[in-house]
Amino acid sequence: MGGLSDNKGLCPLAPCGAGAPDDPVRGPDGRRLVAAAVNTTVLSVPQPTVAELDALTGGAFSAPTSGERAARLRAWLEGQPPIETVRAVYRELATRDKGAAKIVKERLEEHKRQRAQDEAAAQWAARAEALLAQTHFNMADALAWQRDAAKAGAPLSREPLASLRQRLAERIAAIEDLTHRVHVEREAAGLLVQRIDMLSTRPIADAEAAHEALARDVAQWRERAEALVAAPAWGDLEPRHAAQLQATREQVQAVWQAFDAALAQARRARDDAQAALPGVPLWDDEIRTLRGQEVAAAPEAAGAVAVPKAVQAVAQAALLPTLEALERELAEGHTKAMVRLAGELRHLHKLHGRHAGPEVDARAQAALAKAKELEDWARWRADQLREELIAKAEALTQGDGASRPAGKALADAIRALREQWKQVDQGGVPPNQTLWKRFDAACNRAHEALQAWRDSLKAQHEAARQARLALIDEVRAWTAAHAEDEDWKAQLRELHALAERWRQAGHVSEKAYAELQAAWKEAMTAAHARLEAAQADSVQRRQAMIAEAQALAEQPRVRLDAVRELQQRWQAEAQRVPLERRKEQKLWEAFRAPIDAAFARRSAEREQAQAALSAVDAAVLQAARALEEACAQDDAQAIRAAMAALREAALGAAEPAPAPAGQAAAPAEAAPAPAPSDAATRPLVARRGDDRPGVAAPAAAPARDVRPSPRAAAGRAPAGERPSVRPRLGDAAFRAQRQALERAEARLRELAARAHGEAVTALLQAWQQRQPQAVPSAAQLGRSAAAARGRWVQAVEAAPAVDDAAADEALLRLEIAADLPTPAEHLPARRQLQLQLLTRRHEPGPAETWPQDVARVLASAATPARQQRLQAVLKVLLRR
Repeated sequence: MGGLSDNKGLCPLAPCGAGAPDDPVRGPDGRRLVAAAVNTTVLSVPQPTVAELDALTGGAFSAPTSGERAARLRAWLEGQPPIETVRAVYRELATRDKGAAKIVKERLEEHKRQRAQDEAAAQWAARAEALLAQTHFNMADALAWQRDAAKAGAPLSREPLASLRQRLAERIAAIEDLTHRVHVEREAAGLLVQRIDMLSTRPIADAEAAHEALARDVAQWRERAEALVAAPAWGDLEPRHAAQLQATREQVQAVWQAFDAALAQARRARDDAQAALPGVPLWDDEIRTLRGQEVAAAPEAAGAVAVPKAVQAVAQAALLPTLEALERELAEGHTKAMVRLAGELRHLHKLHGRHAGPEVDARAQAALAKAKELEDWARWRADQLREELIAKAEALTQGDGASRPAGKALADAIRALREQWKQVDQGGVPPNQTLWKRFDAACNRAHEALQAWRDSLKAQHEAARQARLALIDEVRAWTAAHAEDEDWKAQLRELHALAERWRQAGHVSEKAYAELQAAWKEAMTAAHARLEAAQADSVQRRQAMIAEAQALAEQPRVRLDAVRELQQRWQAEAQRVPLERRKEQKLWEAFRAPIDAAFARRSAEREQAQAALSAVDAAVLQAARALEEACAQDDAQAIRAAMAALREAALGAAEPAPAPAGQAAAPAEAAPAPAPSDAATRPLVARRGDDRPGVAAPAAAPARDVRPSPRAAAGRAPAGERPSVRPRLGDAAFRAQRQALERAEARLRELAARAHGEAVTALLQAWQQRQPQAVPSAAQLGRSAAAARGRWVQAVEAAPAVDDAAADEALLRLEIAADLPTPAEHLPARRQLQLQLLTRRHEPGPAETWPQDVARVLASAATPARQQRLQAVLKVLLRR
């Protein structure tokens, strides 16, 4: 629960800021002074105190609860206070109440965003002014300014960016309109040139009839072209458009002048037979007919070159730049520019192809043919790419549900496919409407599935929103229901569970989440108010216990009962009121630090006291190491000797130094003579004392003469009066001694068990092989079988007896003596034997005669079954 540690708890106004480790310097009037270095002069600017800030904020600092404090801060912020005052309030609240300080921080962040937007607006306004102030207005830069400003988050809807944006839009619109008019006038000029060319192929009378209207149209076109040049946005027009219009003007001027001069010459030649012909083939033939001359068939070459040089130069000037550019693009393989240039060249070739000359016309036709071939290949490749995109779009709605994308992945896939289609269309290839319809239909079908997902997502968001609203209402009801509850641990668990449910409540939109988050914080702040107040009180109590721990640690002698009682109080407080983990750990470390220091001091003193006995401890430690080395050698005699040496070392440390003879005799002489003992022992009779008022208690009877105690006879003081001269071993030496003795005893037991097992095995082998000299010695067999060893040797040495019933009976007696189970085939015999033993009351039992029974078994033949049964009983009986 992150909110639990946000509220630090506000104390009264006076002590809140006092005593803080980072509290700035205060002036004589109590105001805080902030030092600012300007050059080398330090200026002191008084800051408002907490009391002044409390008055400014309407009592926010003195509010009893965090919720009321937040409400007062919101009411104060609605009045739009100065930002410096807001900063001062935030500085004071940041260390006291993080929940309330967050409200003030949001206002500071809003001011910061507003200032950032103002700075961005000033920056983008300066860029826009620079664009508008340029001598040549760049429309691309203006469009980029609008795009980049929107991406940067500049406030384009506010002044001054709104007016600047409008001015840029007007300039862009003017340039686009002028560009459009230039294209229109170029088309009009082409039509004029076509009309002039058509009139040159008509009779002279038709040309004269259309001359006046054509001259008027040419004059009007010149006026429109001059108006375009004089337009305010002409300087901002792209240079290529201006050059194209200028070339068109020159072309129209040259064609019109050539046509007008040819028509005037045709008129003179028609009126004057001596005048030269106009140079137009059709008109020359007509004039020759009027003059009565024979019209000769003109050679084909002459007809081909019968174009005025001025018209040919203008036509070549219009065709060659575009033709050369197209040839370069064809050589480099740039299809996008190639398509545009091929379209322009095709249009210009229609206008000027017949006047440009055969060489230029042939180059233009070859370039157009090659461009057409490449354009056909590009169209084929583009159609292939479009088919692939159509297949991908149709795959979005086909196939099983696992392979199809859904949700956001589907939206990204549709967007990517449309972007790829747009890139294919922008490659300079004309669009394919048939394929586009198929692609668009497939994308629309996929979008229907996407829309269904969005509807379901919207429904989920609405359900999550309703669940969060219900959770907020539940928190408010919980706050009202626990207004008097003081089970803080249970409250913390329930609030943590509520917060976890809020985190798992589902996704909602950012706008809805912002609204819900404010209501949730307000409800949780109210729910945590009483808990935070209890935590503040608990922190104060723990601080008091920390002070008590420091006082106990400062005492010269540590009182264990007081420390234990203080630790119990701390644990009870920690169980009653839980705190935030890091804060509780910090307080616990502050509490245990003085106690740990006191116990460390006590341990150091104890170690110093033990350092005086280092010589005795060293001897004991050396003897313990020698005992461990003996245990490692598996020698029982060496182990026993090392154990005796260790005990002697410990006892030698306990022996007091011998006193002088004179000093030893003096106490013996000064000791009082023992009282003689009574010959007979008197019985002890219980008597009740006289407890009446005023009656004195009877005097105690003199002590009887008793036999002197051994201590008195030896001249030693009683045990209670004897001075403590025995030094105690150190902790390390005592532990080493105890552990070494325990290991040695365990090792001796292991060696005894091993020797016992080896002795039993050797006895069984001697029985099986009938070798009396292989019978183990008495020391190996142990004390319980030492007396019977001779009989066992004799039984092994003699020949095996034939009486198996006696051997079986002896084995049963041994199993009864060892209290071991009998094999199943011998159980009836065992029961019968036990009944017989019950009737033989005066005979010794199996536990007393087991050595003789073993001799009877050894006198019989050794079989595996008997060996196994005898080994089992000997393992038990030899240890007794």
